[in-house]
Amino acid sequence: MRAVRTSGLAIVVLALLAPPPAAASALPRGFFGIVPQTPVRDEDTARMRAGGLETIRVALGWSGVQTSPRGGYDWTGFDGFVGTAARGHMEVLPFLYSTPHWVSGDWRRLPVDGPRARRAWSEFVTAAVERYGRGGEFWREHGPRSEEPLPQLPIRAWQIWNEENFFYFANPASPQRYARLLALSRKAVRRADPRGDVVIGGLFGDPAAGPPRALDATEFLDQLYRVRGVKASFDAVALHPYAADTATLRSLVEGVRATMVGHGDRRSGLYLTELGWGSQNDPEVVSFEVGLHGQARELRDAYRYLLGNRGRLKLRQVDWFSWKDSPGSCAFCDSVGLFRAGARFRPKPAWRALRALAR
Repeated sequence: MRAVRTSGLAIVVLALLAPPPAAASALPRGFFGIVPQTPVRDEDTARMRAGGLETIRVALGWSGVQTSPRGGYDWTGFDGFVGTAARGHMEVLPFLYSTPHWVSGDWRRLPVDGPRARRAWSEFVTAAVERYGRGGEFWREHGPRSEEPLPQLPIRAWQIWNEENFFYFANPASPQRYARLLALSRKAVRRADPRGDVVIGGLFGDPAAGPPRALDATEFLDQLYRVRGVKASFDAVALHPYAADTATLRSLVEGVRATMVGHGDRRSGLYLTELGWGSQNDPEVVSFEVGLHGQARELRDAYRYLLGNRGRLKLRQVDWFSWKDSPGSCAFCDSVGLFRAGARFRPKPAWRALRALAR
């Protein structure tokens, strides 16, 4: 995501903070997740797992997998990533996005215009599930009797696009167009895996722009629910509640859950597939940058609220963005990691705080 300033809310008094975290045994499988923005090695997954993390959220870009309409799919890069994750006993949550140039001149344009684009997207989604989903080709190639056996951790949930309510990833930001993409994706996923789950792309909580460039998460979701039949196209909603502080994050999360309930969708789960604060102390430039100890404080407060209210919110997964700092990637990517940039592991106080909660 690209960081955008948001307005903070008043600090909530301590009495309003969530109760202590629920017991780990009560959490859904894969609850604690991470969104790396740097290459993931075996050393990374070992440290992730030892710290209590279970899931890695990662991009699966259609434009990189299928560069030509006649060239088939090149899964080489994603094979390597999934193999690394499996060796480390980490599950994978992919978000599928990025329209190839041979479909549209703008990779952000959702592939719903015309039969060619819709068919190509559907075929890509089906092919991805057939390779990495339950009983997929990748897992058969790395079965117990293969030359390179791997723990069998097929992908069970598929996230469709990323921040589709924000111009940086979707042009235009249209709930109606996204509803069409969801319908196509649901059929494609279930064609290859009847039990596969479809998760809405993570909605950016409070973008500082208006239509058609962006919509607030609650407004986008409200309009999405108003599209006839859309609830049959997904199993869970996802949010990216980037905020100046935990009080604001709480407001964003509660707003999205209230929108779901208001449309009679109490059963669908809620994923937070990106949240985070930066460790630089520069809130006047990026409101998510709160200093080294502020990062740990907000992480701790946010996860305590989320864990304490997990059942009521039907929270399925929470993914911290990100693993290591990555200078130059986005406005606050240079300080949002749990570790400092570089090959070595130099943890910040935020890593120790998350590890204590996750373990």
